[in-house]
Amino acid sequence: MFSVWVTTQIVPGKTSEFLAAIEVNARASVQDEPGCLYFDVIELDGDQGRYGFYEVYTNRAAFEIDHRAAPHYAAWKAGMVEFIEPGAHHNTTGERLLSFAPEAD
Repeated sequence: MFSVWVTTQIVPGKTSEFLAAIEVNARASVQDEPGCLYFDVIELDGDQGRYGFYEVYTNRAAFEIDHRAAPHYAAWKAGMVEFIEPGAHHNTTGERLLSFAPEAD
């Protein structure tokens, strides 16, 4: 599996626009892209206006090709210039090696 960790800083006063846009992108990614397994949005503790995304895909191509070609991603990219601080959006990617969760009953 392939993981993406994104950190970003929101322009002051643009949090509601950001949250609406990232919800559309995250929800559509999981619903419309078979290769997107998780898309979590996290408000980072202690850092007002800082958010993180944790995304898990079946493989690198599901992210780099399928996700980046999706219409909801294009809409996200176009809109993010209005609410993301310039230079404050950072992606870290890599193969997901281990994952632990309690077993469901």
